[in-house]
Amino acid sequence: MGIAAPQLARSGDRVPIDVFIVSPNPRIRQALQEKLGLPRWNVTEARSGTGALELLYKGGADDSVLLLDPMLPDLEPNEFQGIVKDRFPNTQVLILNSHTGQLLLGSTSPTPVSTRLVDAVNRGGAIQTGTLPAAGGEVARHRAEGRNNLRGMIGDSEPMQRVYSLTRMVAARETTVLITGESGTGKDLVAQEIHLVSPRRKQPFVVVNCSAIPESLLEAELFGYTKGSFTGALQSRIGRIHAAHGGTLFLDEIGDMPLSLQSKILRFLEQGEVQRLGANDNFKVDVRVVAATNADLKKLIAEQRFREDLYYRLAVFPIHMPPLRERMEDLEELAVAFVARFHPGVALGREALRVLTQHTWPGNVRELRNVIERATILVGTEREIKAEHIFL
Repeated sequence: MGIAAPQLARSGDRVPIDVFIVSPNPRIRQALQEKLGLPRWNVTEARSGTGALELLYKGGADDSVLLLDPMLPDLEPNEFQGIVKDRFPNTQVLILNSHTGQLLLGSTSPTPVSTRLVDAVNRGGAIQTGTLPAAGGEVARHRAEGRNNLRGMIGDSEPMQRVYSLTRMVAARETTVLITGESGTGKDLVAQEIHLVSPRRKQPFVVVNCSAIPESLLEAELFGYTKGSFTGALQSRIGRIHAAHGGTLFLDEIGDMPLSLQSKILRFLEQGEVQRLGANDNFKVDVRVVAATNADLKKLIAEQRFREDLYYRLAVFPIHMPPLRERMEDLEELAVAFVARFHPGVALGREALRVLTQHTWPGNVRELRNVIERATILVGTEREIKAEHIFL
């Protein structure tokens, strides 16, 4: 469905201005439709980035305004804005707050049209989205202005703000980082962010899960091997440490690394060299190491299952990920984001949210993600997730 794109109204004219609402949330789209309309605004909706681009291509979109919910189900918001800017330069994009339904002027200078539009949308307060905190009674306000989140991470709580701050402090350096925290807290996201913000971001980011690779194969995976060095070694191969040359090596679940291999990792960290199995020559490698664990390494040291010297070599700059139960103020925002990811257009109801807030979340954010994914399947054709759809 396309729309004709009238020219921007001149002084004294009553020609409506095209406004495109792009949001997967039907409640936000409906509320904006009610606030905007003829004779001043000619409103068209899209629930996804590709749907919006289709409308823009068909309609021409000269001198129009696009209200963008950054929680798109199909495109990254920066990618979408780049496409619009490149192909529809006369369309101004304004950012829509995914949770309050209000608009924020972007980094570009606002036009008189967009200023009037923001005033029209924001007049009367936030749009109700049906997601109320159990202890509150008002929709949680999404602090989109000035928030300090890492990409891919959600939450404005004080523990998470500390994580964001420490991550950005260390990212630009070569310092070895140890990320600790319970399973499901998002340690891998912090490791990725450290790499993506660092000067090594254009080089490889190599992940080794020390608990997922059998002990008999882990050394060969890390350091590589030469042809014939063991049964099945039909050709020589470099290891994952060497593959990360110039970039970042992420050693996930380092606490599960066999004690026999820890001395070789320590030697690599201290000398920056690797030696393949079956070889006599050493390779110099330039690798930044980030490690993560859900284990209590000091307890493992006391039990003589982890080398104390390796611990201190890894924990030059520790970052601790808080469990979800210590950042419950972030729960609603996390839940709404997962709903938008798995089933755009479905709202999270008040009673469902209350059930979520009463749980202790031993599996942390990963458990919440799985619960929400299950709920978005169980909701079927209904438009709101209810308490009966939440299984804990």
